[in-house]
Amino acid sequence: MKSHSGVLVFCLGLAACQGANPYVATSNPLPAAPPQAANTFDRSAYPAAPRDYGRYRSWAWLDGHLPAGTAWADSAQVAEAVSNALDQRGLRPLHDNRPADLFVSADLRLETRLRQVRDDYGYYGGYGGYGPGYGMYGSVPVVRTYSEQVVVVQVDMYDAKSGQPIWSSSAETGNRGSESERVDAIREAVEKAMSAYPPS
Repeated sequence: MKSHSGVLVFCLGLAACQGANPYVATSNPLPAAPPQAANTFDRSAYPAAPRDYGRYRSWAWLDGHLPAGTAWADSAQVAEAVSNALDQRGLRPLHDNRPADLFVSADLRLETRLRQVRDDYGYYGGYGGYGPGYGMYGSVPVVRTYSEQVVVVQVDMYDAKSGQPIWSSSAETGNRGSESERVDAIREAVEKAMSAYPPS
């Protein structure tokens, strides 16, 4: 009897689902395109053409200003490191009145970074006797946090004709103490920043 009533309830449920769908799909036609659409070329609808970095051969400082110096390094040291890195990539500085292909700006600053070091100090505990020994091994992690000063160099390049930014990068290196070590740190940071130019 129970099985017959279960089948009856199931059949009634299926019959209830056979009603008409109250939802009807409708849509409005698309509006007509404006008349100027046939004569207008929308550049934003297409991807930008790849930039030809090979056409950039010469450069000058943006607005004729050398990079700003800091208490840690003077302007000439930063300018020399950037100029050498650009020279290694085939970009020559302009010394006459011809227009440059690129404008370059550079910024050097000191920043503080928090570093964490994790040390695992292990211990061993066990029990042994005349029979087989039992033991266990565990470790206790110790996390130490310390602050470190780093030198951050930012190099930006702009197309001289359009004024648009075409490339930017920054890198950091450790802060070193003596004068010669500071020059090496600047050179290292600039070389890291310029390592991805020209982009492939």
